[in-house]
Amino acid sequence: MSHSSPTPPAVERPAAARGFLTRLTVISTLGGLLFGYDTGVISGALLYMRDDLAMSTSEEAWVVSSLLFPGAAFGALLGGRIADALGRKRSLLMCAGIFLVGALGCAVAPDVALMVVARIFLGFGVGAAAVSCPLYLAEMAPADRRGRMVTINELMIVTGQLLAFAINALLAVVISDSHVWRVMLGVASIPAIVLLMGMLVLPESPRWYAARGRLDAARNVLSRSRSADELEAEMSEIVGTASAEGNARRHAWKALRDNRWMRRLLYIGFGLAAVQQATGINTVNYYAPSILTQTGLGDEAALIATIGVGVTSVTMTIVGIWLLGFVGRRTMLIIGFSGVVGAQVILSLVFLLPPSDAVSYIILGAMMLFVAFVQGFIGTVIWLLLSEIFPLAIRGLAMGLAVFVLWTVNAGISYVFPIIVEGIGSTLTFALFAAVNAVSLLFVLRVVPETKGRSLEMLENDFRTQSIRTLTRRERLTGAR
Repeated sequence: MSHSSPTPPAVERPAAARGFLTRLTVISTLGGLLFGYDTGVISGALLYMRDDLAMSTSEEAWVVSSLLFPGAAFGALLGGRIADALGRKRSLLMCAGIFLVGALGCAVAPDVALMVVARIFLGFGVGAAAVSCPLYLAEMAPADRRGRMVTINELMIVTGQLLAFAINALLAVVISDSHVWRVMLGVASIPAIVLLMGMLVLPESPRWYAARGRLDAARNVLSRSRSADELEAEMSEIVGTASAEGNARRHAWKALRDNRWMRRLLYIGFGLAAVQQATGINTVNYYAPSILTQTGLGDEAALIATIGVGVTSVTMTIVGIWLLGFVGRRTMLIIGFSGVVGAQVILSLVFLLPPSDAVSYIILGAMMLFVAFVQGFIGTVIWLLLSEIFPLAIRGLAMGLAVFVLWTVNAGISYVFPIIVEGIGSTLTFALFAAVNAVSLLFVLRVVPETKGRSLEMLENDFRTQSIRTLTRRERLTGAR
């Protein structure tokens, strides 16, 4: 077999096909917008909720982390199986319903216990959407547009976080009431309704159809965005993959047990999920206002300043999506983790300065530098890699397991972060994150394969017939194309 696969050239498609792909991307990634809003809104809501509900430090940590674990973690774990059983489309419809009910439940929760229950329920939708949306986009996208279509979901996630920061700041200024946090949390019901209505008009994934022998349905869906030549070539690849896998796609656990190469890819997926969260990005997303108020800023000033973090996230995610058209996945991760280590060293040193408004803004600037490297070079790429590396036979299951790991690590870090900061201080906490991310950089260098420029079926064939070490060595020698 050849050791390289040509990068598919960009294809000029009819306006109808481009319009279909644009509508599909915008509607389906509303799940990502809700993901971002629901995880980001808590940062501002906490400033008011902790007094209104008389929360202790431990209860505050539970309110933040319960959405992540057990909520999002088990949502991801079961979401992959649901996406396989019901289809990617119906899975996203289910998520929209959960987002709607969960947002309203959080907004009306009368005490900490019911807030935690509502956050767990909402988290199930966040986790399931985190699996279903990238899978749906990766399986619907033409090979030449897959990278950018899938990473639009990451853009929507950070846009949702920016909206949360901005709406939190706006509501804090406009509504002088200790119950303002209820409005902050309830706003998420609006995009949930739009997602629910929008998904009703979109088709199911052609690869989900093909995995169940419904080749005519798969062909009809592909025909809406592929030229005649693309359609025949892609259907040939899909049918060939389905034939090679046989019945394994219906028995994902058996496929994992019987195929060592699939297990290796699953372990790499676990590693990617863990190192994304080990950056510490969500310590900034969830606790930035709290960190800034502790350095001397008032509540409203801290909420407004946090908008800068959201703007940085959105801007750098757009830059990252643009770079993916030219730069390999591995190269992006290497740049990202190198930058994160440097930014966290700077951040840890800045905390040694005596508290003042000026120091607060220096800390904000260091946070923005850190966020720039994570969102521009890591966040966009890891979600894309997780949607690409798993073979069809285990794709839904493996994506669910990997995202389960992602949310579990996220929850653990989010829960212990305020406790660690209280115990050893901000300087040592961020120095610890820098050391962890240096290890993450070594992981990327040693085992993460390059996926740029290959169809999902080409990647599956490469992974089946060549070792990961061979593939990564080849990329180190030749560079990503």
